[in-house]
Amino acid sequence: MIRPSVLLFALVISAPALYRYVFDQLDITDVLIRFLIAVPIAAILVAGLRFVTAGYGRADDEKPATTVTPTPLEEK
Repeated sequence: MIRPSVLLFALVISAPALYRYVFDQLDITDVLIRFLIAVPIAAILVAGLRFVTAGYGRADDEKPATTVTPTPLEEK
């Protein structure tokens, strides 16, 4: 299953081709081919980003904090 973020990123990558299609400078088949080429490239880039940032939110290796018992201050 392709993630929506991959499709959105592929659309952003192929946006210049879509822009040229709007102004009738490029054929629709060229635009679709560029989009289909952009999808696996976007999937690899998003997977790489997810791999790099996967460990930032985890705190599994942290040990529990040392318990501290408060002692009252001695008054003079």
